Amino acid sequence: MVFQGFAFVAGFGLDMILGDPTWMPHPIRWIGRLIAWEENVLRRIFPKNRQGALWAGRLLVLTVALLSAGTTYGFLKIAGTFSPWLSWGLEVWLCYQLLAAKALKAESMKVYDALRENNLDQARYWVSRIVGRDTACLDGPQVARAAVETVAENTSDGVIAPLLYMAIGGAPLGILYKAINTMDSMVGYKNERYLDFGRSAAILDDWVNYLPARISAMLMLTAAVLLGFDGRQAWRVYWRDRRNHASPNSAHTEAVCAGALRIRLAGDAWYFGKRYPKPTIGDDLRPVEPEDIVRANRLMYGTAFLALALFAGLRILCGQ
Repeated sequence: MVFQGFAFVAGFGLDMILGDPTWMPHPIRWIGRLIAWEENVLRRIFPKNRQGALWAGRLLVLTVALLSAGTTYGFLKIAGTFSPWLSWGLEVWLCYQLLAAKALKAESMKVYDALRENNLDQARYWVSRIVGRDTACLDGPQVARAAVETVAENTSDGVIAPLLYMAIGGAPLGILYKAINTMDSMVGYKNERYLDFGRSAAILDDWVNYLPARISAMLMLTAAVLLGFDGRQAWRVYWRDRRNHASPNSAHTEAVCAGALRIRLAGDAWYFGKRYPKPTIGDDLRPVEPEDIVRANRLMYGTAFLALALFAGLRILCGQ
């Protein structure tokens, strides 16, 4: 079918229209349940020491990745035996489920609306749903900054990276990417419980996000210029601060966003009641304000549409 390789384009369109309805079955929730169940089983089976945790974590990564991608491929093949249109429709639905552009905007705009209404407690609540840090003591600008950082960082792993992998290998490769990403978000912590168990998931997540993070940054730089943001400052901050993060990938889009909006992001943050020192990203040329959440979403959408055009164009050039 001429449309088979472009299920990710249709999935992108559905995400723009529908977002992420909470009532709809979601493959990532199923993967999350699988990860939680398997963690409990593996921790009972393997020795409760460092080597045991490392091997248990490796087995988790292997089995979750194979089951996620393999099950997706199998379902698509089975659907294809009935009708190629059924297979394509299923793949479109899966691609749609793997993208988070509209959901990211919707959740961050709840923070914006609360800040505009001067309801700081409500703004802290909404931002706590999209960040991992402690939010109870954040003031208004800090809440806005946290929301902007989330939109900027998730532009890569919530939108551009899934699009890239789906453009290359369809829904199975997209599901594989999201399974790795979900494992990292659930077990890839540097604390006593997960330092060894989650090591493999965290390393693999760094690998699979290496290229998407840099493609996302380049596309966001282009979007910044096209949308009238400060492209020169975006490039300067990107080149200087793209490594200002514990992750080798997370600061790339944050740096572009900070420069384009002429604000400072990142810096020290509180987790579980403990303060963690972190480098800043960007220059403090003006205070962060609620409108920066709107601006960050414009950048995210501009980057997403550029990515869609690029990946679809490359598939056409490749004759697929």
